[in-house]
Amino acid sequence: MAAQQTNWAGNVRFAARALHRPATPEQLREIVAGSDRVRVLGSGHSFNRIADTTGDLVSLDDLPRTAEVDSAAGTVRVGAATRFAELCPVLRRHGLALPNLPSTPHFTLAGAYATGTHGSGDTGGTLAAAVRSVELVTADGRETVLTRGDDDFEGAVVSLGSLGVVTALTVETCPAFEVEQHVHEGLPWEVLTERPQEVLEAAYSVSVFTDWADSVRVWVKRRAGDPLPDLAAAGARRADGPRHPIEGMPTGNATEQLGVPGPWDERLPHFRAGFMPSAGDELQSEYFVPRPAAGGAVAALRELGPLLAPVLQVSEIRTVAADPHWLSPAHGRDSVAFHFTWTSDSRAVAPVLLRVEEALAPFGARPHWGKLSSTDPRVLRASYRHWEDFRGLMRRYDPSGTFRNALVDHWFAAGEDGGREAVRAGD
Repeated sequence: MAAQQTNWAGNVRFAARALHRPATPEQLREIVAGSDRVRVLGSGHSFNRIADTTGDLVSLDDLPRTAEVDSAAGTVRVGAATRFAELCPVLRRHGLALPNLPSTPHFTLAGAYATGTHGSGDTGGTLAAAVRSVELVTADGRETVLTRGDDDFEGAVVSLGSLGVVTALTVETCPAFEVEQHVHEGLPWEVLTERPQEVLEAAYSVSVFTDWADSVRVWVKRRAGDPLPDLAAAGARRADGPRHPIEGMPTGNATEQLGVPGPWDERLPHFRAGFMPSAGDELQSEYFVPRPAAGGAVAALRELGPLLAPVLQVSEIRTVAADPHWLSPAHGRDSVAFHFTWTSDSRAVAPVLLRVEEALAPFGARPHWGKLSSTDPRVLRASYRHWEDFRGLMRRYDPSGTFRNALVDHWFAAGEDGGREAVRAGD
């Protein structure tokens, strides 16, 4: 079957020779064992070539869906291709929840975990922090299960798809809860630069949206029963109607606001299931810096406001707690993540992205693995304590390089050479 042409954003045209849709685990194992190069295509929401291959692209969408809830253990075993939007109603029927969710429920679980995707909140790590076990098919077609506590587990969750095809995961849950969402506008810049934690710690989940010029809006997702934060004391005012993270976009695409309580899965994401997330016609980048550096990073980016304006749709600031996964962008340090939704003009974005990376370099910024970046692989290697451990894990689990591709090789095999191909690879 011919390969899917492009990713969701349309900035990557896949080079795969074929796209396979196995209907059974046996068919998947046969495809993997018979191929020299394999990558898995999830929801297509990556903005670089992390899912691409010159070999065989595999979609798991036709495999039987699995969602085995263990209420006593507080876990759910779920098929890797399952979208968050599919899993959340199942958990809700059992009175359970996930502690955190990404900004949109359209992602597959395996894709989100493998790239270090996250939600927001001082107490929540990347989404991968909730994973208890990973089931994968390795290059010889055999099935392997890695469980929390195993020697290789912390390297196998945020794995960039380079150890094998993840087929299922077991994930921790918590009791279901309700959330109220309020949007505040007009926050003074000095609060964000001088007292960022006052804002970012205001509720269970907080997102700051800005254009780095005049607009600073705070989306506060308060867990029902928690104290209501008083951002008026910080100079912000409550929005008088629903808002979309990107000004001018339909507010009906966004989850309900104005303090109306609702289930966790209908408030923690910014976008409703079944509606267009974000703007659609866009590119994305994101960088994690240590939480104590938040104010300095905000000030550095604020100086770039005039440069960002022509190519920026919106920027988002969120907190992420440290987690133990070797390649998690929040590994070993509580972090603040700076997200950029760009226009779809990659040539115009590329030089601006370099300036953003230069501004954030003094703060030890780590890029999101599934988004556009031109960070030198030598900088990445120096930032991750377990970089060489993960390189060794790839050699042991995939000695023939079946699950590697040009981008993974750029980061790891070609790490000695540096280079800035990653953003251009998305052209």
